[in-house]
Amino acid sequence: MRRFTVAALTAATLGTVLSAAPAQAHHGRPVLGPENCAANACHFDVPDGTYDVTVRLGGESAAATRITGETRRTLLPETATAAGEPVVRSFTVNVRTPEGEPTGPDGTPGLDLVIGGSAPALADIRVTPALPRALGSARAGGTPMPRQIFLVGDSTVCDQPGDPYSGWGQQLPQYLRKGLSVANYADSGESTVSYLADARLWATVQPRIHRGDLVLVQLAHNDKQTDEATYRANLETLVAGVREKGGRPVLVTPIVRRWFNADGTLNNNTALLVNGLGVDHPAVTRSVAAAHDVPLIDLTARTKALVESLGPEASKALYLYNEKRDNTHTSVHGATVYAGLVRDELVALGLVPAGRTRVG
Repeated sequence: MRRFTVAALTAATLGTVLSAAPAQAHHGRPVLGPENCAANACHFDVPDGTYDVTVRLGGESAAATRITGETRRTLLPETATAAGEPVVRSFTVNVRTPEGEPTGPDGTPGLDLVIGGSAPALADIRVTPALPRALGSARAGGTPMPRQIFLVGDSTVCDQPGDPYSGWGQQLPQYLRKGLSVANYADSGESTVSYLADARLWATVQPRIHRGDLVLVQLAHNDKQTDEATYRANLETLVAGVREKGGRPVLVTPIVRRWFNADGTLNNNTALLVNGLGVDHPAVTRSVAAAHDVPLIDLTARTKALVESLGPEASKALYLYNEKRDNTHTSVHGATVYAGLVRDELVALGLVPAGRTRVG
């Protein structure tokens, strides 16, 4: 394992780059710091919730540091720092149980972060409960909620527990500014039918939605025997359920399968998610979005264009073809690229601020 150093900082330095407040409180909130870190990991004994993390990266030598957390989520992309020129970065993270897929194991209580990268150097870290947002509805008792992006999806979206798999939702947090967290409730193997039926899924997600929260829905890969009327009705149920709670639904057409024709195109039912009953999932999703005035991310079109532009050989790196002969599930690289496409569309729709620069 790589090791990193947690450098001691003077109060004067903290006053300019982080907070000079004592570790016990920051704007009335408890602060946890580097005393919770050892080797290449940090563990913070906190309850489920939303937390702001501010880090100071770099040191006397040039460094490159990346931060992942919980179930392999990328929270901060690899960040280069020149010798003697540390930088401060912040992000917001959702801590929940189960910490990964909703039907999976609970995971480790609290917040766990892994400090990685080609030459990791963590100089300081501060973890605080997220400040409430200024806009949006409130919890019972009048306390505003932090803003979140909820993800409803399948294995191509979820927080995959094991390498080399990764869903695009697992890579989305690295593209977002502090104050906006991702609550990824995507789950492997789910269709629109099973997602609505399982109490651990939609019945768990919907009560957590508050006014102003975004809810991205990408379900299609497992609706292999769902007829068109049922598929349409299920998407409409999800949209109505989000709006009932004051959230903002966003429909996302599914990522393509890497299934080429002889001419190098993906114009076939397997690649474009047309099921065994002839139901064109992307087309139905587009139709529901238009009929109900729901923002649409046409990820099918975006990923089709990208995969075709790369061609049969270079596109293998986006998926797990080389490792698993898998043309459906994405690698960490592919999930990162596809998460960038989602972020770009959210920005173009005016649903999130531009945030960090592209990293994929």
